Parts: sequence; C-alpha cells; structure tokens
Amino acid sequence: MNGTPAVRFENVSRRFGDIRAVDAVSLLVESGEFFSMLGPSGSGKTTCLRLIAGFEQPDSGHIEIFGETAEGVPPYRRSVNTVFQDYALFPHMSVGDNVAYGLMVRGVSKADRRRRAHEMLELVKLSGLEDRRPAALSGGQRQRVALARALVVRPKVLLLDEPLGALDLKLREQMQVELKALQREVGITFIYVTHDQGEALSMSDRVAVFNQGRIVQVGTPAEVYERPSARFVADFVGGSNVIEPAAAERLGLAHRLYSLRPERVELLAEARDTPGLRTAPGVVANVLYQGAVRRVQVDLAGISLNAVVPGGGLTLAPGDAVTVAFDPAALHPMEATT
Repeated sequence: MNGTPAVRFENVSRRFGDIRAVDAVSLLVESGEFFSMLGPSGSGKTTCLRLIAGFEQPDSGHIEIFGETAEGVPPYRRSVNTVFQDYALFPHMSVGDNVAYGLMVRGVSKADRRRRAHEMLELVKLSGLEDRRPAALSGGQRQRVALARALVVRPKVLLLDEPLGALDLKLREQMQVELKALQREVGITFIYVTHDQGEALSMSDRVAVFNQGRIVQVGTPAEVYERPSARFVADFVGGSNVIEPAAAERLGLAHRLYSLRPERVELLAEARDTPGLRTAPGVVANVLYQGAVRRVQVDLAGISLNAVVPGGGLTLAPGDAVTVAFDPAALHPMEATT
C-alpha cells in the first residue's frame, strides 16, 4: 500500500494513575487496510482505539491521522468514526433517522440526509427498514444500522470496538464475512479491536497482538499464527504448543524455545517408519471433542503436547499409547524472554 499512512503512533503512552494502559506503542496503519488490535482485556487495545478517536489524549508520544497531528484535536474534528459494542442507537428514533443523525448535526439538508441514509442502508442490506425502531430489529440488524450510521458521514477511518461481541456464534461468523466484504466495497481503513483471535485472523490484512500495554507482534494473520515471535503470542493466538529448551533437547532438537501448532502434530496408533519426521512415544492424557476435530493432549514422559485430529479419524481415549510425529520444519523458534 502506498501514500500517507492512515494512522501513525510514535512512542505513545497513556497512564491512568499508576497503571500504564499504553506503554510506548509505535504502530503504522496503512490507508485502506483492515487492521486488527488483538489482545486480552486490559492489554491496551481499546485505549489505543480511544486515542485515535480523540476520547483520550496521550501523556507522551505523537499520533498522526493521514499525516495530521491528532494530539489536542477533539473527536468531532477528526476524520474518524466509531462503532461500539452496544451500538449506541437512539431508541426513540427510526432506523433512517439514526443513520442520518450525524449528517443532521453537520447541517446537511433533509433531502440529502434521506438520500445518503437510504444509500447506506442499501449498502448494509437494510433497505426498506427506514421507518422501524431499533427495538424491532435483530441484533445483527442493529449492528448493521450502527455501521451505516458510522459510514454515512464518510470517515477516512472507521474504528470498531468489539462490535460483534453481543452476537451469537453463528451470526458473529456471518457478520465477519459481511464486515470484510463491506470494507472492501467502501475502501476505507478499518481498525478493529477484539479479544477473539478467530475474528482477527479471518478478517484482517494485518494484526497487532497486545499484552500489558505493549505490542508484542505485528504481522499478517498467517505470520502471527504460524510464526509467533514470543511465548505470549503462541499461547494467545490459537493455543500453540510451547516447547521449552530442556524439552526440545529431549526431543532431539536444539536447546531453545519453540512453538509447534497442534494441527502440525500427527498421532499414530503404532510406531512405523516416518521418513523426515521426528517421533516419540506417548500416552493420551485427555481428549476434547469439538465436532469436526478433536483436541488430544499427549504426555511424552513429562512433556505435554496438544494435537488436533479429524473428528472421524483415529479413535482415542485417555490412557491409550500413541506415537507422536511432527516435521521439524513445523517448529518455529521464539525468543525465550517474552
């Protein structure tokens, strides 16, 4: 992506008393990018979003939005808009009036407000519902109204603060597809905050993983998932196996810290020739049925590894003897200090 970045943080910090919510964060979000901030509660991601929106001001550091300094600029003068988890719709207003509210505040004529609100509702597949009240809509429909209201004022950056958190699993997965398609269609920068690694991986161009007010890793979903830079990322994004240096030596590997994705671990009912793979005998400690797959925990004489196997594959139960096999190329070395 070329041109001026949508958002730039340079060593930005924000404190609340003794708590350093954002700790010297530097990041760059490209124009037109779907960028996710992923991390547990209290990791600093929502505070970063609020700093971009103007709801918070940094204690130190510098923020730019499309090349313009953001410190001290109030929210209404920034080219951004926010979609919140609770949607914050006005219950006494119709859907059409909710969507057009930002235009009314900006002094847009009534005819233009109606036209642009109608266009936005068509875009989010809610055409014809202009006269309904929010209470008459489903959760997914209310989420679309909130999106339309945020987009109708034509922001350069759309901020989304866990907007799918209140939806059930099936609707959440459906809205992930629709959100990504909508972002491609409108072509503006989306910055998305979530604690759900599945959401971040499925929708994003790039992901920043936060922990304790800092960014631990930034990369494409594949980079973050397949090549975590630190123990925290390996644990938080998909629950990778973390192999300690001493355990690595016992498995015939170099003395260092590794991550190994559970789906890269193969379980064999009996030992057999496996060219190119490392093998070790083990005992099944636990089996979790998850529909299409099962997550199997195997004990290798004190070393615990998780494997993901097809739901209709090898039948296993705690206490069964198995052989663990994996390709050494699937191991990703990590820094031992983080």
